[in-house]
Amino acid sequence: MDSKITVLAVDDESYFLELFANRFRLRGLEVLTASSGRAALEILARQHVDVVVLDVLMPGMDGIETLKEIKKRHPQLEVIMLTGHSSADMGLKGMRHGAYDYVMKPFQIEDLLGRIRRAHERRRLSQGYAGDEA
Repeated sequence: MDSKITVLAVDDESYFLELFANRFRLRGLEVLTASSGRAALEILARQHVDVVVLDVLMPGMDGIETLKEIKKRHPQLEVIMLTGHSSADMGLKGMRHGAYDYVMKPFQIEDLLGRIRRAHERRRLSQGYAGDEA
């Protein structure tokens, strides 16, 4: 399967979302963005997404709450948590709640790209064996 990977980036900082979208589109990904957990859930309800890159610290519905809701509604969807150095334990907490991985900000573009590709491959393989579309 050589289809383009669709990533949903979720962060409350609009500058970060714009930068993320531009950098990853240049690397061949289709990128959707959401500025809140609620907005992310609305996008996921109506569009196919392969991988979510989710900031932990957001006002309102934070990343952990959003992750729990994503996994409840879309259990096969892979989520990579973004966390600052001061909240690394939140990344680990996210993994306990079903996140595929976590990345510390600031991150290296190629490192995150590799993690997105591996998360996509994991989801693709699990769908192939389980036949379960999230």
